[in-house]
Amino acid sequence: MPLPKLPSRPATLLDLSSMAEPKPTTDRVRSQSRSDNAEIVQTTAAPISDTKTASPPTALLAPAPSTAKLTSVKPAGKRGATGLSANTSAANKSAKSRKPKADVVTKLFVLDTNVLMHDPTSLFRFEEHDVYLPMMTLEELDHHKKGMSEVARNARQVSRSLDALVEDLEQIDQGIELDRLGNKDATGKLFFQTTALANHLPDDLPMGKADNQILGVVSALQKQFSDREVVLVSKDINMRLKARALGLAAEDYFNDHVLEDTDLLYTGVQVLPEDFWNKHGKDIESWQQGGITFYRIKGPLCSQFLVNQFVYFDGSLPLHAQVREVSGKTAVLATLRDYTHAKNNVWGITARNREQNFALNLLMDPDVDFVSLLGQAGTGKTLLTLAAALTQVLETKRYTEIIMTRVTVPVGEDIGFLPGTEEEKMLPWMGALEDNLDVLNMGDSEGNNNSNDWGRAATMDLIRSRIKVKSLNFMRGRTFLNKFLIIDEAQNLTPKQMKTLITRAGPGTKVVCLGNIAQIDTPYLTEGSSGLTFVVDRFKGWPHAGHITLQRGERSRLADYAGDVL
Repeated sequence: MPLPKLPSRPATLLDLSSMAEPKPTTDRVRSQSRSDNAEIVQTTAAPISDTKTASPPTALLAPAPSTAKLTSVKPAGKRGATGLSANTSAANKSAKSRKPKADVVTKLFVLDTNVLMHDPTSLFRFEEHDVYLPMMTLEELDHHKKGMSEVARNARQVSRSLDALVEDLEQIDQGIELDRLGNKDATGKLFFQTTALANHLPDDLPMGKADNQILGVVSALQKQFSDREVVLVSKDINMRLKARALGLAAEDYFNDHVLEDTDLLYTGVQVLPEDFWNKHGKDIESWQQGGITFYRIKGPLCSQFLVNQFVYFDGSLPLHAQVREVSGKTAVLATLRDYTHAKNNVWGITARNREQNFALNLLMDPDVDFVSLLGQAGTGKTLLTLAAALTQVLETKRYTEIIMTRVTVPVGEDIGFLPGTEEEKMLPWMGALEDNLDVLNMGDSEGNNNSNDWGRAATMDLIRSRIKVKSLNFMRGRTFLNKFLIIDEAQNLTPKQMKTLITRAGPGTKVVCLGNIAQIDTPYLTEGSSGLTFVVDRFKGWPHAGHITLQRGERSRLADYAGDVL
C-alpha cells in the first residue's frame, strides 16, 4: 500500500502549536498568587489584545487593587485592554473638542470712551474677543457721569456694570470673564490698564490730550502682543484717522447698526411683477367683509410678503392691496379705501399719490397700533398724521387727545434757556405743528366775513385743547391711555430713547413715528444706527404695525426742486 503524500501546507502544524500555547499560560495565571499583579499584566497583555477569548483574564484583573498599573501599560502596535481603549477614546474626543479653540485667534479691542457712552452694553458685544479699557477711558467716564443727559446716564450704567464685574475679585490683572453677569454671548475677557505703558508715539503729539494717551496705549499693546491683532474701536472719525496714520488698526462701532446699507431698509411697499396673475391667478378665493374685499392667493411670491405690507400692480388688471395674512405660499390680500377721492377725505385732506393713500390706510386703521412714516421734506408726513389724529379724536372719538413730542436737537447754535412752562418751552420746537394746523383749519372763506373768522378761531381753540406738547425729558414712568402719540423728527432718537417712548403706550394708544433719516442732527448717530431705522426694521411683519416710505414731495415745486438739486 503506497504511503500518503506529504502535506502541501506545513504552516498548519505551526498554527496548531500556536493555538495550544495559551493553555499553559492560562493555567499558570490561575495557579499564581493574585498579589503579583505586575507579573500577571506582563504575561496576559498579548493574549488579551490578540484573541477574543481573553475576556476571562480581564475579569480576573478587575478586582486588582493597583489599577494604575493597568492604565499605564502601552502594548506596541496593539489596541490594549478595555480600560485603555476607553481612556484613549476619551482623550481623542477631548483633543478634538479642544482643537477648534486652538485655531481661533481672538482679537484685543481697545474701547474709546465715546463707544461706552453711546452704547452702555458695548462691553458685551464682542463675542469671543477680549476687551481692553485704558485708564484714560475710565477717567473720561468719571468726568461725564454727572448730569441728567443721556450721555451721563450711559456713563453711570457703564460704571455700574464694571463694578459688578470686578466684585469679589482679588486680582484683575489676568482678565475678567465677561460672562460673569449672565451675558452668555460674551465669552472673552475684560482687561484694565493696571500698569504704565511705554509711549511709542511721535514727539510732536501732545500726551496731555486724552485721545493721544489712548493712542499711546494702543501702540504699546500692539508691540506687547505682537502675536494677536489689537484694534481701536471709536466713534470719533478724527481719532480713527490719526490711528491709521500711525499704523494702528481702528474701526467704528458697528454693533448698533441695523443695516449696513440704508437702501435695503424696508419700505412697506412691493411692486408686483407683470406675470403676477399668470403665476398666482389660479384657485383664487374671494369674499367681502365690512365693505372690504379679501383675496386668498397662492404662488411663489406669497412667501416674500410681510403682514401689513402694501402691494400694487398697474397692468391690465390693476391691484392696490394690503397683505393681511401670510402662511407659506398662501397669502390673504385686502383691498384699500381710496383716500384720493374727495368723499373719503380726512379732515379735508385727500391723498395726492399712491404712498400717501397707503399711509392714510395705516393711520386710520384701529387695528394698527404702531405706524412709522419716512420721507424727505415736503412729502406730507406731519400733515397726514395730524389730519388722521384730529379725525379720530374729535369726530370718531376713538382717542381722547393728541400728544406730540420731538427731540430738542438744534440745527445751529443753541438759543439757550427758554422761559415758561413745559409746553411753552416746547412751542418753539413745534413750528411744524403750528404750520400744519393752519393748513388744516383753512376752511371755506366765502365773502371773507367775520363769521368765518370767528368759526375758525373757535375751531382752533378746540383743536389746541386736545393737543398736548410734551418733552422727552419727562416721559419716563408715564403711561398713555387711549392717546394718539406723535413722535416727530424721530431720526434724531437713539434706539434706547425710542424704546423708552414706545413702551409708554398703554391700552388703546396709537404711536406714530415721523422722520427723515437723511437729516440726522444728533452726534454719533448715523442712518444705520438711528432709532427710527431700528424700529422700522424690528416692527416689520408684526400684525399690529405698519410702515410706509413716502417717495414724492407735495409741498411745492420749489421745495421739490431744491430737494433734488441741493
